[in-house]
Amino acid sequence: MLLVQAPDGVGEVTSGTDLAALLTPFLATLTWPDGSVGPAEGDIVVIASKIVAKSEGRLVAGKDREAAITAETVRVVATRDYPDGSTLRIVENKQGLVMAAAGVDASNVLPGTVLLLPEDPDASARRIRRGLNARLGLRPGVLITDTVGRPWRRGIADISIGAAGLDVLEDLRGQQDMQGRDLRASVIAVADEIAGAADLVRGKAKGRPFAIVRGLGHLVTHEDGDGAAVAIRPPEEDMFRTGS
Repeated sequence: MLLVQAPDGVGEVTSGTDLAALLTPFLATLTWPDGSVGPAEGDIVVIASKIVAKSEGRLVAGKDREAAITAETVRVVATRDYPDGSTLRIVENKQGLVMAAAGVDASNVLPGTVLLLPEDPDASARRIRRGLNARLGLRPGVLITDTVGRPWRRGIADISIGAAGLDVLEDLRGQQDMQGRDLRASVIAVADEIAGAADLVRGKAKGRPFAIVRGLGHLVTHEDGDGAAVAIRPPEEDMFRTGS
């Protein structure tokens, strides 16, 4: 059974906020359908990148959003100009992610400020996991997520951009399907699927910046692991770079 909860009441996060300390009381008092209270080994804490970035002082004042996008861009993937004079830029950013506007966010921040992504989301996830372990006495998996568009598909979805203590990819290659055929290309982006499930409960505008997922303990690892960066397709495998 897969269970996802997203508590209400998390206050505003500012630079220097200790997220592990902030989230611990919410985690410790959660009640579950079986009557248990609090987190357990094998749970996964899924956190919106926005509060991680705010806690790390990534809110930049006095910088034009377009200038911020340029500063965060490593490679321009595509652009589109609109009749109103605005331009959409899809770029590869410093974190290695391909995103619209380099992941620079101007929503729900004060006028004249923009919010950059966490500088190293995997390191952020590892740090939060250590903090939760110190306070809760267990080692939940930790995911940091952000919203992206996707090639070929309308709409946006959440993906993992930082991870600690979790198998980000589940490699089924070498196993067999129900008809006994070998699976040759089945690598499941389980961290992204968890990010999407958590976002369904958190919502985009409900003031619920984190969720806890139960029922996927087989994906949680004692070691922090390689992080969400392993899900970024390397250039030699990226057919989008080659065009037609």
